[in-house]
Order: sequence, then structure tokens, then C-alpha cells
Amino acid sequence: MSRIAVLADIHANPPALEAVIDDLSDLEIDEVLVGGDLVGRGPCGSTVVDRIEELGWTTIRGNHEDYVLSFRRRDVPDDWLVADEWSASRWMAEEIDDRHAEFIDALPFSASAETDADLRLFHGSPRSYNEGIGHWTSRGTLEEHFEGIDESLLVCAHTHRPLKRELDGGMVVNVGSVGLPFNGDPRAQYAIFERTAGTGSWTVEFRQVDYDRDAMLKHYETTGFLEAGGITAHILKRELEQARPYLVPFLKWTEIEDVEPTFDRFDDFLSIFDPEESMMDFFNRVRD
Repeated sequence: MSRIAVLADIHANPPALEAVIDDLSDLEIDEVLVGGDLVGRGPCGSTVVDRIEELGWTTIRGNHEDYVLSFRRRDVPDDWLVADEWSASRWMAEEIDDRHAEFIDALPFSASAETDADLRLFHGSPRSYNEGIGHWTSRGTLEEHFEGIDESLLVCAHTHRPLKRELDGGMVVNVGSVGLPFNGDPRAQYAIFERTAGTGSWTVEFRQVDYDRDAMLKHYETTGFLEAGGITAHILKRELEQARPYLVPFLKWTEIEDVEPTFDRFDDFLSIFDPEESMMDFFNRVRD
């Protein structure tokens, strides 16, 4: 029986990736798959792309691969090319070079494991890399996802939160995030899959690996990302420090309140935001 490791959402965080690589070296692993979002939300995308390319692991694309490519191609709304709130995205797009862009642009939407084709990997869901599967996903929606694949194990990422859901004839697993977890645990997170002897069913082990976060946080300063990236870069740094989501809730809150996403507004946002509250509940509360 094969033992397959799946990691995802590295988000330009080399120290976290290296910690997972070191962890894997102590384990008997037959194959490693990467579920997208090598880049984005952090300052060291080129380093992560170089390392993944060097390792030769089967890798798919996530939404942030396309975000970075869109900014490189200037295939975004005109105001995104000048607005302060998108300065971090522009910086991250410029941080990678043409070779890195070519590598991530060639990544497929989905992949199955070579050592066991019954494992199918998507970044978000079989429908979209922007659709997150989490505790909020209904059983009916999960069953719809299974109708679109032939495999019994659907593995995904995107939400930055580990999850396992069992269905009749299969299982859905979200492996969490290596570089930017949102479940309150700052350690690098990934999963290992193995068949159960006799039954052929899958088992999953969620792993959490300590890494030098201080070293990663220094990259925000030394690369120039924090200074050039404005409010967005500062919020991304806070997400890394606290292992909770802030950027998307903040930007959506500014839309609801019809205000500019500035540092002052972020202080106002923090006064009412609870990162442990679901985003749906938070937005409903703000609208009320």
C-alpha cells in the first residue's frame, strides 16, 4: 500500500516548506503531491517555485497562481494597477520572473496520484479553485462533487483549515495550509494518506510541523514587501502571526461599509471583528 503526502497553500513561505520537507524525510513516503497556491500572500514566491520545481513533485495550480499571472500580464481592472490596496499583489507579481511564471502557468487544474490513482487532488473543488470545501459545506454539495469524479478520495485545500468528511463510498479531505494556516495553529500543516490493509479504505494523518516563523517574518522587512505592499502586506503579516484570516474579511467589510481600505479603517475593523467567528456570521452581523 502506498503512503502519499499532500501539501498545499505554501503561499511564498520557504521556512514552512523546508520544515515540511525535513519532516517528510523522516517518514516512509512513496509520493508527494502539491495542491496549489505556491505563490501569493507572501514575499518569497520565487524561492518556493524554485524549490518545488527542483523536487519534481506533482503539482496543480491554485487561485493565487492565476492571480499572480493576471497581474504580470496586466489582465486586471485598470484601477488595480494603481490602487494602494493592490500594491502587494503588484509587488508579488514582479517578484517572480518569466521562468517562474512559465512553470506555474503550466500547472494543471487537477491531478491523481501516480502510486494510487484513486486519490484525486483539486485546489478548491472539482468545480473551481475558488470554491472552498470546509465545515460549512453541506453533505449534498459534497455528494455533488463526488458525482464529478471517479475516485473515492477527494483531496483539496484553499480554505487553510484541515477537514475530513466521510461519505458513502468515499472521503473528502482538506489538507490545510503549509504557509498560512487559518485554524489558529501557526505550524505548517499537511496530510498523509494510506490504504487500510484488508479493507482498502483510506486513512488520513494530519501533521503539524514547527518552523522558524521569526525568520519568515523578517522576509517581510528585508525583501521590501512590507514597505511596498501597503495595508495589504501588513494584514498578510498579521495573518501569519496569528494563523487567522483578516484580509478577505477586511476587504469585504470595507465594501459593505463603502469605505476605503486604509490603516485607520483597519483599526475600526479590528474593534468589531472576531477571527473565530465565521465570515458569514460576521458579514450578517455587519449588515444588520
